[in-house]
Amino acid sequence: MKIWDVIVIGGGPAGLNAALVLGRSLRKTVIIDAETPRNNVTLSSHGFLTRDGEKPQRFRDIAVAQLKKYKTIAKTKDIVKTIIKQNNLFLIKTERGHIFQSKKVIVATGRIEELPDVKGLHNVFGTSVFVCPYCDGWEHKDEPLAVFGSGKAIVHFTSLISNWSHDVVVFTNGETIKRADKKELINHQIKVVEAPILECQSKEGKLQSVRVEGQEESIYRTAGFIMGTGKKESFPLPESLGIKRNERGEYETDAHGETTVAGLYVIGDAKHSFTGLVCAAGEGYEAGVKINQALVNERWASIK
Repeated sequence: MKIWDVIVIGGGPAGLNAALVLGRSLRKTVIIDAETPRNNVTLSSHGFLTRDGEKPQRFRDIAVAQLKKYKTIAKTKDIVKTIIKQNNLFLIKTERGHIFQSKKVIVATGRIEELPDVKGLHNVFGTSVFVCPYCDGWEHKDEPLAVFGSGKAIVHFTSLISNWSHDVVVFTNGETIKRADKKELINHQIKVVEAPILECQSKEGKLQSVRVEGQEESIYRTAGFIMGTGKKESFPLPESLGIKRNERGEYETDAHGETTVAGLYVIGDAKHSFTGLVCAAGEGYEAGVKINQALVNERWASIK
């Protein structure tokens, strides 16, 4: 069986950039990608220099096209089902029944968006309701905005959203937030609506208003942001590998993404709940450099 230098699981900016660095370092690298990206619903991506406003699919198409000139890099559409480590090699089995072996593995599979169960929310998600103000705040600056969420981070998240608009309403969808948090929001002229949401009303993907229980008139809003949607991992690593997690529940890694299992790296949204395109690509670059250096060191040490 062929032994790859590196298997990259996931074809987003983190995984693709890692593969680029490794391929250019003469490392036999295969990308296994399900091709179900987290930002697939988004009309355009922002905040990545030279690609600001690019459609996410176009961004990926350019990246994949640039990788094709490197004979050291292969890519396959598949889903990884199991990973085991034996005799210092990783053995990976996929949904289509393929088996891959490698010296190192990078997991860059991202997260899955979990939206609140609110009627009409799916109709506006990615078009006028988003998760990241750095990605989509500029396009909706000074508009009447909705914040959907609750919990201990609600003040922090809402204060961030208020940077783009001073007209913000928080919708907790039936959840009660702490009295001190509510008071702080109100002191900053932010209305808090704790009633259950009946419907996000929209037209052609554009949010128009939010209808809540116990109130006859809908609340006019033209865009919004949802807090904490990316908590579910696209590919939870098997506990049998023995990977440690930190106090936030994230995989414990060093500065370059290597986990407590030697040779296994986790980067991008798979490591954090959100990194953004630029940071994810940067983590891919770092992991690629670290892995190549590790392979160089291993080869060098093997020659006596």
